[in-house]
Amino acid sequence: MRTKQQYFKALSICILISFTNCKQEETKDNNQMSENILTKEWTGPYQGVPSFDKMKVSDIKEAMEFGMNESLADIDKIANNTEPPTFTNTIEALEASGKTLDRVYAYYGILSSNMSSPEFRSIQAELAPKLSDYRSKITQNEKLFQRIKTVYTASQKKPLKPQEQRVVELTYKRYEMNGANLDAAKKERYAAINKELSTLYNQFSDNVLHDEENYVTFLNKKQLEGLSEAFIKSAAKIATDKGQDGKYAITNTRSSIDPFLTYATNRELRKQVWENYYSRGDNADSYDNNAIIAQILKLRKERVALLGYTNYAAWRLQDRMAKTPENAMDLMMAVWPAAIARVAEEVADMQTVANENGDNITIAPWDYRFYAEKVRKKKYNLNSDEVKQYLQLDKLTEALFFTAEKLFNYKFTPVKKGTVPVFHEDVNVWEVTDKDSGKNIGLWYLDPFARQGKRSGAWATTYRSHTTFEGETNVLASNNSNFVKPAPGEAVLVSWDDATTFFHEFGHALHFFSSNVKYPTLNGGVRDYTEFQSQLLERWLATDQVINTFLVHHKTGEPIPATLVEKIKKAATFNQGFATTEYLASALMDMKLHLADPTNIDIDAFERETLADLKMPKELPMRHRTPHFGHVFSGEGYATAYYGYMWADVLTSDASEAFAEAPDGFYDKEIADKLVKYLFAPRNAMDPAEAYRLFRGRDAKIEALMKDRGFPITK
Repeated sequence: MRTKQQYFKALSICILISFTNCKQEETKDNNQMSENILTKEWTGPYQGVPSFDKMKVSDIKEAMEFGMNESLADIDKIANNTEPPTFTNTIEALEASGKTLDRVYAYYGILSSNMSSPEFRSIQAELAPKLSDYRSKITQNEKLFQRIKTVYTASQKKPLKPQEQRVVELTYKRYEMNGANLDAAKKERYAAINKELSTLYNQFSDNVLHDEENYVTFLNKKQLEGLSEAFIKSAAKIATDKGQDGKYAITNTRSSIDPFLTYATNRELRKQVWENYYSRGDNADSYDNNAIIAQILKLRKERVALLGYTNYAAWRLQDRMAKTPENAMDLMMAVWPAAIARVAEEVADMQTVANENGDNITIAPWDYRFYAEKVRKKKYNLNSDEVKQYLQLDKLTEALFFTAEKLFNYKFTPVKKGTVPVFHEDVNVWEVTDKDSGKNIGLWYLDPFARQGKRSGAWATTYRSHTTFEGETNVLASNNSNFVKPAPGEAVLVSWDDATTFFHEFGHALHFFSSNVKYPTLNGGVRDYTEFQSQLLERWLATDQVINTFLVHHKTGEPIPATLVEKIKKAATFNQGFATTEYLASALMDMKLHLADPTNIDIDAFERETLADLKMPKELPMRHRTPHFGHVFSGEGYATAYYGYMWADVLTSDASEAFAEAPDGFYDKEIADKLVKYLFAPRNAMDPAEAYRLFRGRDAKIEALMKDRGFPITK
């Protein structure tokens, strides 16, 4: 198979030799690419599905290069069209371009996030600058942009149909924000910066993944005190899988360290596990990310300066709900004082318990979860491990389906193993249909367990989005978690927080499935808005219908006792100081890093000094310390946008009150129909603020958020 350079050489030869020989060269190239499964159109049931079972790492490089070349050919055809620019021959033509690359990206994403390996990471590092070049060739194509600009200008004088107008404006803005209006010299530098950043993002991610995979704490039987039987069995299996039979492994991921820090009685081990986790990317070795972050910040600032912006945040937030970094900071700082004040109260409660137990310690970060759990038991007689016995992954999955049926009228039916290809034996697939008509909505893939090569955390993604642009397409969506895989025959039990996250990510999937847009571009979203829909779905976990039906004991099958449910609800605002502060500290750090002058920035010193200025409580860390803050430094999706979770939470709390006030509460049909119509189905087909006003009748208010967190409301 030929390289990208050979491909272009072949095209040059075609110009010089006869038409017949040219055709022979093209045929040879097409025959070679036809052997690469990753470039083929998807076949099989459900409008075609990815051949995940046949993908090979060795195919990805050539498939990506082929997809990029084909996409660029599509772009050149649009740009060089001799007909006057119209919505159809320019904007719709763009929407239809690059189909092969879209398909290949589905495989690329799986290999990057779910099935990474040293071989793939090497290829990824090689592809990163090429992908950057590819994107620059499109956004900096002068002929193409002038056609887009012509259509955009005409639409400002004579508006098109609503979805057409929206896609024109989003397309023009995307090109404008990425340097399409720059002169030739600035465009060249802009593209060079993007290319360098793409390599740095990959290095950052690889370094974090290295530290997650290589800092594993192995325990012996004497070091297991306080840990549950299920956790111990799982830790034993993980250790055996890692070649340490007879030991117990605590992996360097949140799903493993959270229960350990909550229940392990050995304080020195808690400290070791805590330090391993919060030092990812910050170990003063060849995998240290501090210098990489400094360079990323410098390049980002230089790049937006080419466009006339004083800082990266001002450039990034112009098309978000917040609009400006000042608005985002105002929201965060409105909540911050109440959050750290609550931390002081929580720490005082924990210190009292420690003193009463004669522990002779001062609460440190590796103690917070451990003593918070003791305070929970003391204040509310609530044991998190007791609650966990009623939170089975299988039953929670059923609860997701129940919620989807009640709100969206969706039915989830398991797809027989082998019918739809999957990339790992742990993955299961469900068909999603309309409950009444039986119409296929799409497929839902679930990849629940942590494993080597899978990035940490939880996320949702799409392999194919819904549009009606070229015939109605169904949705292929997935949810991905990192639950610790249990020992054979054991139930998968999760914490209340993990169950909440499970609902959250399913909210993203429902947002994908409910899409009712014509054009692919409209399936995108505004970052500080798209988290709203998923955060809102978290609320259904705590509804009586879900609790009474799906929270049953994993051994006895008995429903969760009403007394325990009452304790859970009474403790709803417990530990909100910790939860809010660890999140907000990361969001504030993200914004302040991008507002600062990066010329001679020392990342470690900046982090310490900023936290000191904020009066960050010493007893807890940021949720994501800067050296492993992948949301912000493994790409640009959440850069200066991590605040968006709180912006979305204001909407969530306010929207939840609409349900609470409805006659049938969270299952009120009239409110649910408005939820789907205005908040889920439009995706990015209308301005988010306007969509929310159509749902609520007004803008959201912060008071509901403060009330939800048990914080004082100040005028």
